[in-house]
Amino acid sequence: MVTPQNPLKTGDGMAPFEERFETAKRIACDPRITVTGVETRLGTRYSVDTLSALTRCFPEKKFVWIVGADILAEFPRWKDWPQLFGLVPIAVFDRAPYSVTALAGMAARCFASNRISSTHARTLADRRPPAWTFFPIPRHPANATEIRTGRS
Repeated sequence: MVTPQNPLKTGDGMAPFEERFETAKRIACDPRITVTGVETRLGTRYSVDTLSALTRCFPEKKFVWIVGADILAEFPRWKDWPQLFGLVPIAVFDRAPYSVTALAGMAARCFASNRISSTHARTLADRRPPAWTFFPIPRHPANATEIRTGRS
């Protein structure tokens, strides 16, 4: 899902939505991936509102929200962040240098009892929220800005 604008960040230096959307479509080469700009159609600005709308509109679908460790660390700054854990299961991927801070942070601590081992992650979509897992993955040496600009 390509978002029009992160409410916690300025748009300075960010490519226009249409360009980011087209780039995402170009690099999502798996038929199981659908690139969407649904927030522009829903008129939502916050993730909690978007996820609420999606789960309401598509009750038969199994959603898993995929985020990086930087987002897990940032959750306490988000609107109604505890509700996010109750909407859909969450897959958190290792992202240097945020993972240690994220796993020791408020969101991870508050929902520690709902964390499942990554060895059971294939069941995440079938779990009733709140449920989340952390994936330790090989780290790519480039940062997100370098990847977005093609310098990686």
